[in-house]
Amino acid sequence: MHFTIALIIFILILLLIGYTLSKGRKTKTVSKEEFNASWRDILKEHVSFYNELNREQQSLFEQRILKFLNHVKITAVKTEINDLDKLLVASSAIIPIFGYPNWEYPNLNEVLIHDSHLNDTEFGLQAEDGYILGMVGTGKLEGKMLLSKGALREGFRNDNDKKNVGIHEFVHLIDMADGKIDGIPEVLLQKSYTLPWMNLMHQKIEEILNKDSDINPYGATNVQEFLTVTSEYFFERPNLLKKNHPELYENLALIFNQNMSEQEKLFETNKQEEVEIGRNDLCPCGSGKKYKKCHGKNNS
Repeated sequence: MHFTIALIIFILILLLIGYTLSKGRKTKTVSKEEFNASWRDILKEHVSFYNELNREQQSLFEQRILKFLNHVKITAVKTEINDLDKLLVASSAIIPIFGYPNWEYPNLNEVLIHDSHLNDTEFGLQAEDGYILGMVGTGKLEGKMLLSKGALREGFRNDNDKKNVGIHEFVHLIDMADGKIDGIPEVLLQKSYTLPWMNLMHQKIEEILNKDSDINPYGATNVQEFLTVTSEYFFERPNLLKKNHPELYENLALIFNQNMSEQEKLFETNKQEEVEIGRNDLCPCGSGKKYKKCHGKNNS
């Protein structure tokens, strides 16, 4: 009797040890996916946000890009796309949520890349004026985003114009994540800040309508477009936004949990301490642009 009990206990101990070792082996095999070196070169050349991060942050950015590309399908529609286009889509997605390590896009399954504007698609035929360069929505567009390849690339090529269609559309998705598209990203914004944010939006829209603002006039279309347009401004020209619209800057920094102005200033300070940079020299971020057209634009 005692022998039988001892044998059962012994077998249970062996099973427990085996399970623990098995679990340990599985844990050891889980590691970060290796980021392609050529992709890193593309980010350095085309994504200023990536260059402003320290090496540890860049590694996190890379891993989040890999995770995004593993979960969201990117499809070319009557055009050809390459690694640059895929990385620009992923960067557009990660930049607005980089301040939230665990946040993803529950409302996105596929990004459709068209060669040019979207007016000729079934989704853009109702446009009365202007070119549609990006789109998200409901119904047939549920879980999908449409982007113009040319506009996507231009958004990262010219980071001096306060426009980036990729970031614009992903901020729309953030806004929609709570089931409403109302310019109030409740998934990121604490409830106590909702009313002040609403009041500030209406105040700033009034300034745009009165032609007393440097914010893209499209931001006055409605509150949801105000959120996306000012978000583009926040990520492209944070120092200028902070100078011209300090309260708006502080609210967006709170919403996105990122201090973009300080990030840019720290980058510029570190680089200038390493070497004195002339305005016509190549920017040390690796973009291939002159310093005055890249990170030096904020010092002018």
